[in-house]
Amino acid sequence: MSTTFDSVASVLAAVGKPLGESDWVSVDQPRIDRFAAATDDHQWIHVDPVKAKDGPFGACIAHGYLTLALANRFLPDIVRYEKLRMGVNYGCDKVRFPAPVPVGSRLRGRGELIKAEAIEGGVQATIRITVDIEGKDRPACVVDTISRFFFND
Repeated sequence: MSTTFDSVASVLAAVGKPLGESDWVSVDQPRIDRFAAATDDHQWIHVDPVKAKDGPFGACIAHGYLTLALANRFLPDIVRYEKLRMGVNYGCDKVRFPAPVPVGSRLRGRGELIKAEAIEGGVQATIRITVDIEGKDRPACVVDTISRFFFND
């Protein structure tokens, strides 16, 4: 399920409403290792399965920032745009990591439009993405993403 926006007015009208959820995405060790290589974050809790087995989580866990980066992967599944001339990432407000993501987990994003305001030529939208871990009660990440959208007339 996803939400489609085609104008500034359609975004403004959706404030406070759930937007949908993404497909599930697997977080396997190769994905974690690629993120470690890209960010030079090779902490053993992420990349050393032998040592991590005896660590606090019982296995490797995904980097928090990998989980955060997946919010960008989930957004196109949650929200679709018609008549969009341009969209830009403007930033994030609050970011939290309530639960670790053990290797082999499946994640999905759920979206809610928590704020929107008209700006010159478009709209600035704050979409809260909650990253769920399949089978777990607490989410892996909750982030308020801020984007600016400019629609064709």
